[in-house]
Amino acid sequence: MLYPRVSLYAMMLASAGIPLYIHLPQFASVELGIGLGTLGVILLSIRLIDLVQDPLIGWMADRWPQAQLRFAMLAAGGLAIGFPLLFSLTPGPQATIQLVLTLIVLFTAYSLGMILLYGRSATLAKQPGPHELLTLAAYREAGLLAGVIFAAIAPAALAAFGAAGQGYGAFGMALGLFALLTGLLTRPIWTRPAYVGQRLSIRSLANAGAFRLLILAVLNSLPVALTSTLFLFFSGDRLQLAEYAGGLLVLFFLCAGLSVPLWTFISQRTSPKQTLLIAMPMAIASFAGAAFLDAGDLAGFALICAASGAALGADMVLLPAMFSIVLTKANLNAAAAFGIWSFAGKLALALAAALALPLLEHQGFRPGGPNDAQALGALTLAYAVLPCVLKTVAFAFVLTLPSEKPAP
Repeated sequence: MLYPRVSLYAMMLASAGIPLYIHLPQFASVELGIGLGTLGVILLSIRLIDLVQDPLIGWMADRWPQAQLRFAMLAAGGLAIGFPLLFSLTPGPQATIQLVLTLIVLFTAYSLGMILLYGRSATLAKQPGPHELLTLAAYREAGLLAGVIFAAIAPAALAAFGAAGQGYGAFGMALGLFALLTGLLTRPIWTRPAYVGQRLSIRSLANAGAFRLLILAVLNSLPVALTSTLFLFFSGDRLQLAEYAGGLLVLFFLCAGLSVPLWTFISQRTSPKQTLLIAMPMAIASFAGAAFLDAGDLAGFALICAASGAALGADMVLLPAMFSIVLTKANLNAAAAFGIWSFAGKLALALAAALALPLLEHQGFRPGGPNDAQALGALTLAYAVLPCVLKTVAFAFVLTLPSEKPAP
């Protein structure tokens, strides 16, 4: 039951990752009346807190490895409190400050849980070798993707069953209860003796090849961050497919989840680098294809969601596993390193929101309202063209990574 519990904990954390960025712009703008430009500034400002906080959390996890159970339960508790608070906010003069404080609670709990989950890879794996680390990564990312699917469609499903508004209030309560239950069920995985390596330094990270992977993590996260942040806007306002958005999200993440065993199989017989070089062109082609869709093209967008979802599965399972492998080989403190990794990933999400949302507002885009050709063109540029360019840059960077032998 070790790996299934890892999957469950990952599923809980996933609800505070990409799904929050999917739902937050719509919830904040439509339900709370907060402008897109203001929201972009809020998200980027919170990332400045993470700049200090995430590496500090990683340092704490390595400094007190015997406290990993307490840290893991604290993360689950923060999500159990934060989600109901977030989605119970109401419009008013204090809405912005309340949103900021609640997001700090949520993102801090998320950071703590994710840094533990990834930083303790050698502890949670049955053996700290490359093959077993890739197997652990497959279970972990499958859990993350299951959580993403659940959280992505939950508000619409709850609304369909009679929840008030767009289902966000019931959504927050459901996520809070799920976090509470997950904390109780996953306690055993955090009682395993913690594997702790040598102290981190800039030189040790560079010698291990970890810096190159951190750069790749940011480059590769930006395209997904943009499309995640703008998905509901693009599907609803640009393609006029708002009623199909929930199903398309399910298709996207379902294809990502189903692809994980395939990418794991290929990487264990070739190498993670070679597998990325197979998967990344799929993402590039899907981003490019989205730019040429016409309004109402459900079949075309469904095909793009399926292809880009399958490509995402490779990113999610391989990049963290590659980072874990180089840290384990170098016998370095993984939690502190994953504190930096966590910040790099969230920085990409924040940059996407901080750049794209004010740009769209400046171009006259209004979520759910009448939008002219200029506003919709800006949305297409941000959702499809820019991610295509960024993913191509990430692909070129992967080509520069050293070649690897298949994992034994």
